Amino acid sequence: MRIGFGRRDITPRVGVELSGFGPFRNRHSIAVRDRLWARAMAAEQGGVTAVVVSCDLIGLRRSMAQEVRRLVTTAAGVPGEAIMLHCTHTHSGPSTGRSIGWGDPDAPYLEILPGRIARACVDAVERLREASLSHAEVPCEGMSYNREYDVRPKDPNQVLRDDWRPARPELTDTTAHVVKAQTDGKIIGFFSYFGCHPVVCCEETRYIHGDYCGVATNKIEQENPGAVGLFLQGAQGDVNTCFVHHPEDISLRALNVIAERYARSVRAGLVAAKPLTVNSIRCALREVTFRRANWDLEKLRAMLAEKESVLRAPDADDAAADVRLATVYVIALRRLIVAKEAGQPFETPTDVQGIHLGPIEFLGSPLETFRAIKQEVVAQARAPIPLVMGITNDTLGYAPDRETATKGGGYAAGFVPLMGGSVPFADIHGELVRELLSLDAALQSPRTAG
Repeated sequence: MRIGFGRRDITPRVGVELSGFGPFRNRHSIAVRDRLWARAMAAEQGGVTAVVVSCDLIGLRRSMAQEVRRLVTTAAGVPGEAIMLHCTHTHSGPSTGRSIGWGDPDAPYLEILPGRIARACVDAVERLREASLSHAEVPCEGMSYNREYDVRPKDPNQVLRDDWRPARPELTDTTAHVVKAQTDGKIIGFFSYFGCHPVVCCEETRYIHGDYCGVATNKIEQENPGAVGLFLQGAQGDVNTCFVHHPEDISLRALNVIAERYARSVRAGLVAAKPLTVNSIRCALREVTFRRANWDLEKLRAMLAEKESVLRAPDADDAAADVRLATVYVIALRRLIVAKEAGQPFETPTDVQGIHLGPIEFLGSPLETFRAIKQEVVAQARAPIPLVMGITNDTLGYAPDRETATKGGGYAAGFVPLMGGSVPFADIHGELVRELLSLDAALQSPRTAG
């Protein structure tokens, strides 16, 4: 087996608007705390090569992922279905253009971004060499709480103690997967997998960085000179870090604490990792269309009138949270009404992708997946180590579980789809589980993967 790693700087220039934490906040960056990276791992076995690249970005649009694949295929000959583009979902990086109001995308940056990411992938392919893989699943506790089904911790000093635990830890990830690649006993690269929203820093923060996962990965790379490390984001749609929405000064201090907490788990995994046997690599990339709710014109126009009334109020203030939020609704609803009147569907195609790497299986979707969905996939998957990854190849917002979706609205199930310019999903829980398990079945059966 051959493994290769590549890394390219994708940090935007200071001044670009950052994405995350709310609409129309004008969060223009003022400095770089930590540089952002596209980190790629290539693996080759039996003449089949696959590439996974992890980017310190909030997400990527499908068109950009397709452009990166085209560039890598042209330069390195790796077929598109074998190139997986993943994002860590940092809220302290640039807008990439999906969400209404969540930061204006910077056109020059987005023009050069696909080339930068592609070069990381090509570097990884060109550096393929004989290597061994080892894996460990290690404890990773005290990182997070479930924001949908648990209570947000109130005391910031308490959660920064190493013995802090959420009231319901079973609703969060309490272990991390760590895989290292070695040549002649030296670590040449690694990846870690964990599901937690990277939101240690707050809505006031204007520094560019990769949040806890980026800071932790930087640490481990520095401790292993020459090694490249990928962070793979799992099911984090309903899971926040234990420290979130506090003032900037304490948030920046907490960032180091939470990052070190995660880095300790990765270090432990690198030590405990046991050899993996990889006899084959298989890849599958599928275009899918997730169904959306069938909202009629009457409903859309009624919602628009309600939100416009907020903006037309005599005391409306463009700095007020309700006005900024109503503006997102108004922009989205006007677009949807035009589309509906033209007979255009609310649904748009996207991609799901799987890569089989011996016992490890990457199952990627473009969604911020709720943990219950991941648990259902893991329980039924045939692969020994299925890694359910969100924010992959596209960005479509949240995949709420059935319980959240049946509440009839809320932030994840109701507002976020409009923020992305569409309406809520019809049954994303059932459809996503079905698609990921179908990928798993194909990857475990060589004749049907491709």
